[in-house]
Amino acid sequence: MQEYTSKQHRIQRPAEQIFAAVSRFDNLTPAVADRVEEWQATEDTCSFKAKGFTVKLRIAEKEAPKYVKIESDEGGLPVDFSFWIQLQPVAAYDTRMRLVLRADLNMMMRMMIGGKLQGAIDQIAEALANAFNGIVPPGFDPSAVQS
Repeated sequence: MQEYTSKQHRIQRPAEQIFAAVSRFDNLTPAVADRVEEWQATEDTCSFKAKGFTVKLRIAEKEAPKYVKIESDEGGLPVDFSFWIQLQPVAAYDTRMRLVLRADLNMMMRMMIGGKLQGAIDQIAEALANAFNGIVPPGFDPSAVQS
């Protein structure tokens, strides 16, 4: 298993508030539905198509307000992976977030996409931090987030 870890980002919100938003896939619907094909989400599972590939994910574990562990689900990508959103409360309105991706890649796949995965994990972490810090992406409605 290869591990890709994002840079740590500071979010000026309580960890509990961030956890409430990221611990349910259905909270992502307003931000994601128009960016991927065939988006479907429940609280603990989601599926979509991206660049012709079907992606199926499920929340495998969560511990409020520390982390959410997401895994690939059957019938999706042919690569086993797990993805953590880690939250570390520092103060009432200061939470540090880091993303960790572990993927089972063969040598050829590591050489082809390893650097791209690191770049992607850093971009996702930055986009999440920006969204929570008030730099809201187009189409995202914070009032639609369920807790």
